[in-house]
Amino acid sequence: EVQLVESGGGLVQAGGSLRLSCAVSGFSFDDYAIGWFRQAPGKAREQVSCKSDSDGSTHYADSVKGRFTISVDNTKNAVYLQMNGLKPEDTAVYYCAIMKFYCSAYPRSWGQGTQVTVSS
Repeated sequence: EVQLVESGGGLVQAGGSLRLSCAVSGFSFDDYAIGWFRQAPGKAREQVSCKSDSDGSTHYADSVKGRFTISVDNTKNAVYLQMNGLKPEDTAVYYCAIMKFYCSAYPRSWGQGTQVTVSS
């Protein structure tokens, strides 16, 4: 059974940092890409970052390039999103999800989400 559990969200002032964690089980990074998505109130869910071992690619949305970093710890079965220089527009519920092989594939499983709120 695939399980994805996010943690690490909270309230932070603009310019601050947070590190989100996603504990994973039930699949291998050899077979699935893993990404971070976010959904702000009244807006569509968007992919902000993704990492695929199948093609060795890492992706970031233009809005977060240079500020966010995705990483995977195979020993701990966890994926992280380091978020620096946070802006109020980063406020959203953040989810981790997996895709078959590639970041462009549709998400097959989701975590429960963790709230990130950035105050101005």
